[in-house]
Amino acid sequence: MTHAMLKGSNVPLDATAVRAVLRWTPGSGVPDVDASALLLAADGRVRSDEDFVFYNQPRHPSGLVRRLPKKRDGDGLTDTVEADLAALDPSVDRVLVTASSDGATFGQVRDLRILLYDAGRSGGEPLAVFDVQAETGEETAIICGELYRRAETWKFRAVGQGYPTGLVGLATEYGISVDEDEAEGADSASSGGARTQTRNPDEARTHGRAAQAPAPPASVSQPLPPAVPVAAQPQPQPQTTQPYVPPLPPVSPPSYGYPQPGPLPQPPAHQPSYGYPQPASAESGYGYPQPAAAHPADPDFTLPPMGPQFIRQ
Repeated sequence: MTHAMLKGSNVPLDATAVRAVLRWTPGSGVPDVDASALLLAADGRVRSDEDFVFYNQPRHPSGLVRRLPKKRDGDGLTDTVEADLAALDPSVDRVLVTASSDGATFGQVRDLRILLYDAGRSGGEPLAVFDVQAETGEETAIICGELYRRAETWKFRAVGQGYPTGLVGLATEYGISVDEDEAEGADSASSGGARTQTRNPDEARTHGRAAQAPAPPASVSQPLPPAVPVAAQPQPQPQTTQPYVPPLPPVSPPSYGYPQPGPLPQPPAHQPSYGYPQPASAESGYGYPQPAAAHPADPDFTLPPMGPQFIRQ
């Protein structure tokens, strides 16, 4: 039996795992719709950024809440979130099923509704159906319904609460940390601009990161550090080539009063005597025999003839 629900109504669930399907009719000027889920603790906030399941984080680390690919259903499109309620950690008190629009507001989305199925059965009628209506037409994110604990059972409530701040504003309200670049991308999507977040689940996550510190105001001017003068560098001097001068031999210093060696004696120069006898030299013959000088007292001593020796006899 299918329960047609009104805003604020609830219905108990016998199913241990459910499949929440968002369905709408596409067309000209109709924005794309994305389903997402937030796992909340008893204080109404996420336990960590991992409790946000959306197009860039399509699977919870526990594997118990996951987002399925979009499908075409006749004239409509669907986007689906599945949750294994019986296996969820006891610290999870609620699971919000939300929708966000890409490039326009929900005032331009036609025939938006949420259908709740028993995930343990294939096909069959939905357990509950809720037609989601935009209250102001300016919403860019809507909480379509919530799954919540009551004692040992789970229930589903039709919510239909909208947010003009988009998916980023909705996630931030429940404790998700979003950096400034992501917030700007979501604001452009909610105002009709192109979305800046990636739609590929294999790319880096755009949510679940710590917020960056804001930049200082543009009006505050930061003083520049004083310029440091550069010391003048000495200019290289041209090199001149000097002729090579050999060093002088060392000069022995004087002996200051001690006798100095004199020059070596030179042998006397002997002039030829042209045939006249010469007196015996007083110098030593250095081992050779010397000729004996003529004795002046010899009576037989005569002088040799004088003059030319070419006279015929």
